[in-house]
Amino acid sequence: MKAVRLSKYDNTPDLVVVPDPRITSPLDVVVRVGGAGVCRTDLHIIEGQWQAKSGVELPYTLGHENAGWVHEVGSAVTGIEVGDPVILHPLATCGLCRACRDGDDVHCTASAFPGIDTDGGYAELIRTNARAVVKLDPALQPADVAALADAGLTAYHAVRKAARLLRPGDTVVVIGAGGLGHIGVQVLRALTAAEIVVVDRSWDALALAEQLGADHIVRADSRQVAAVLELTGGHGAEAVIDFVGEGGAVEAGVAMLRRAGNYYVVGYGGALQVPTIDVISTEINFIGNLVGSYNDLAELMVLAARGKVALHTTTYPLGEYATALEDLDRGKVRGRAILVP
Repeated sequence: MKAVRLSKYDNTPDLVVVPDPRITSPLDVVVRVGGAGVCRTDLHIIEGQWQAKSGVELPYTLGHENAGWVHEVGSAVTGIEVGDPVILHPLATCGLCRACRDGDDVHCTASAFPGIDTDGGYAELIRTNARAVVKLDPALQPADVAALADAGLTAYHAVRKAARLLRPGDTVVVIGAGGLGHIGVQVLRALTAAEIVVVDRSWDALALAEQLGADHIVRADSRQVAAVLELTGGHGAEAVIDFVGEGGAVEAGVAMLRRAGNYYVVGYGGALQVPTIDVISTEINFIGNLVGSYNDLAELMVLAARGKVALHTTTYPLGEYATALEDLDRGKVRGRAILVP
């Protein structure tokens, strides 16, 4: 099969021919890839930022946002059949550790992460296990939802945490309306009755956010904090969901938060520097967010099937992976880029 593999950090990956993945365990599932999301994390992987974290040996196949059709199943797999359209939870988990038994499988102690620490889905086929497979509603096509496997799942995971605490009349600020943020806005609209304020540097991104349900849009132009405070009567927002996490977004986001507010960190790359006296005197909370659980992904697919959440995508043939990565790096992608084998 064809696969896009990284053989050296800080170099463009190569499109090569490799052996097809094989069933090696009774719970293995091989999926024919119908769409693989191109994520900014992939750029960070190529740059070497994840080298120590993942411990992966090069070369390996990129791609951690995957959907397609079941191609082959192990002898113990039940509930799915060859040909079923599916989306894959990014982790292949064990099901036996304490985290898995608590339903917190994103923190499985014996997981594999295709596209991060093992071969991923920038390829014609990918192997995972049955615990990662979510069947798709017939109304959904793999290429249309592939990026929901990580970007959408991460956004849903953070918003679902916030939604538990947001009440009608509360205000939530979304920083960044790009690949994750535009999904987060839709999930907020589906799960809460809070007032949604979206902050971004791009007028195009803000226009999209407004179409998707934002109540207010604010340009990040050095006056965004004052604008949010004005919208909230000087108190600040009950919640800030930061999909950027760098370039001044953190400092501005903290300043937008009201007393006893919650700051959900999703984007990364910057540093969180807050005097401890400011934390205790206002009782603000900082909550980290990785990807969500299997159940989070299943719930997100319900919203997608009902038309509550839709991805804005640009598709590229697998052979044009380098163009997709370059377009993402240069900010030319509106929504998410998807590779289609």
